[in-house]
Order: sequence, then structure tokens, then C-alpha cells
Amino acid sequence: MTGSGSPTAPPPTPPPTPPSRRAVGQVLIAVYAVFAVSAGARAAVQIATRLDEAPVAYLLSAFAAAVYLVATVAFRLPGRAAFLVALVACSIELAGVLTVGTATVLEPDLFADATVWTAYGRGYGFVPLVLPVLGLAWLRHVATRRTT
Repeated sequence: MTGSGSPTAPPPTPPPTPPSRRAVGQVLIAVYAVFAVSAGARAAVQIATRLDEAPVAYLLSAFAAAVYLVATVAFRLPGRAAFLVALVACSIELAGVLTVGTATVLEPDLFADATVWTAYGRGYGFVPLVLPVLGLAWLRHVATRRTT
């Protein structure tokens, strides 16, 4: 009750996210986590055992793994800061895969060994090309849902 004797209405709550949409977000996070671990493990082994053979390629793969890890964590956390971190991570990832992908298609021998992003992620079934697009689409969906 307020001072005037009339009850106050509770603030409106957003409608719950349907389970199917939550599942899409969880699958996206899982794929990012798998890529963070797989790219990171591969890069760690390459850096530890053969860094002198292709340092740029191996360090670039390690960078990609770090971007995947940052995106994974940011997707999991609530709040505007996490949203912005995920947005930046996906944008860097997309720029990286497009830049490295294009460069390695035009000049296949650019690196002494393949990176995660070589030829748009051909060695990984082109998932590195699709993943940041899906990540950015998911972020747009989440942002749209917050404003409605």
C-alpha cells in the first residue's frame, strides 16, 4: 500500500526465454568452448614443440584460441559489460578469419603451417567462418529482446 491507500503494482518482468532459444545460446557457448580448448591445445603443443617452424601461424592460432575463450566466458556472464566484451570478441574473430582467410586463399604459402583461420577455417569445416556470424546474430537477438 502507498500513502494514498492504493496498492502499488510490481514492476513488469520480461517474459521468460523459451527453452528452445535458451538451448540455442547454450549450444553456441558449447561450440565456442570446444574451439577455445581445441585451438588452444593445438597451439600450445605447436608452440612448445615446433615454434621455430611456423611462429606466426602458431601464435595466431593461440590468439584465436584466446578470442574464443574470451567470447565463451562473455557469453556466459550477465550484464552490459559482458555483452560488450562478447561483441568485441566476435568482431575481432570475424575480422581475423576474413583477413587471414582471404590472405591465405590469395597466397596459400603465406604461413609455414595452417592456422585456425587459414582459408576461412577450411581445416575446421569452416566453423571459424560461421561461428562469429552466429555469435553476432545471437548478440543482436539478445539485445533486441532486452529492449522489447
